[in-house]
Parts: sequence; structure tokens; C-alpha cells
Amino acid sequence: MNITDLLQGPLKDIIVQQAASKLGLESPEKAGTAVDGIFATLLNALNRNASTQEGANSLQNALERDHDGSILDDLTGFLTGANQPANPNTTNGEGILKHVLGDNQTNAADAISRASGIDSGKIIKMMMMMAPVVLGYLGKMKSQQSQVQQQQQAQAPAGGLQDILKGLTQTVNQQPSNQSIFAKLLDRDGDGNVMDDIAEMGVKSIFGKILGGK
Repeated sequence: MNITDLLQGPLKDIIVQQAASKLGLESPEKAGTAVDGIFATLLNALNRNASTQEGANSLQNALERDHDGSILDDLTGFLTGANQPANPNTTNGEGILKHVLGDNQTNAADAISRASGIDSGKIIKMMMMMAPVVLGYLGKMKSQQSQVQQQQQAQAPAGGLQDILKGLTQTVNQQPSNQSIFAKLLDRDGDGNVMDDIAEMGVKSIFGKILGGK
């Protein structure tokens, strides 16, 4: 599975369709913009969180314990509620957002709301829907990497979770919609790492000042 499956492929179409259906979104284009922004926000935040050994270990443990990627095998079933994993932590979008974004959830939602034209309350609900998908994708990627590493024991070991996240965020941040939503709005030094700037300035100030909020 490639990240483009979530950014441009059928999996993204499923997410957009289900979000539009559940939340009453009339514009698929706006929903798609919001989905792109949410993916970028969550992946950049995870990349930032995993930049320390403690953060990387915490994320690694969460993936191994709760997020094996199986929800992607029937994404429609997961999003509609027709097929739910036995482990409630796997689908706890609210809890995932709390761990990943902390107190910055509202500010991130407001920024995506202004960029997409969708009410921030609905953005929060979309974020809760998508957070388990993002961690499920990471879990699947990590599992695939481990399999490759086992098959190539005689060679240099594959990169770790941080390498996966760095690659994913670079790809996500280069998406045209995210160039306009985040790269231009948030990434002041052009290094592609939005969360570095958020961490330095504080989410409230960076979203507020640049997007015209208080």
C-alpha cells in the first residue's frame, strides 16, 4: 500500500464519500480539501512527536498494541460502523487526537475549516473519523517494513518508524492542496516541516495571526 492510496486513490474517495454522507457535506471538493488538510496535520504532528526517542517508543507501542492496519481491509465497513474491531482503542478517534494534538485540536480544526469552508465542528468529527485510519496505515507500513527487514537480514536494516514518518510527511506536504493549506500558511522557512514551525511559535499564534484569527 502506498500513501497515494490515501491521498488520491480509492481509499480517499471512500473517506470523502463517508464524511460527506455522515456530516451532510454538499461539496466533495471541500470535503477533499479538508481530508488532505487533516492527513497533513496528523502526519506532521506524529512526525514531530516521534522525533524524540520517548515519543517514537510511545508511538511504536501504540501501533503494536492497537493499530495493525486491519481496519483498512474494510474501510467502508469501519467508517459506516458495519465492521468494528474488537479492540476499542483501535477506533478511538477522540483519544488518538488527544494524544497526537493535545490542546491544539481546536486551533488545527479552525485552520482547516477556514481553508476548506467547512464548519470547524464538522472538521473535528472528520478528524476523529480519520485519526484511526492514519494510525492504521502507519501500523500496516511498519508491519510491511518489518517483513522486508526479516527477509533481508544480511543487508542493512530497514529504517525505523521515524524514517517512515519523514517520508510520508514529505509526500503529504508536497500535495497541491496542502501546499496551499499548510506549506504556504504555516511553513515559514520552507523546509517542509510544518510542525517545527508550530512547535516554535505555538499553534494558537501561528493559526491565529496568519489566518486572521484572534
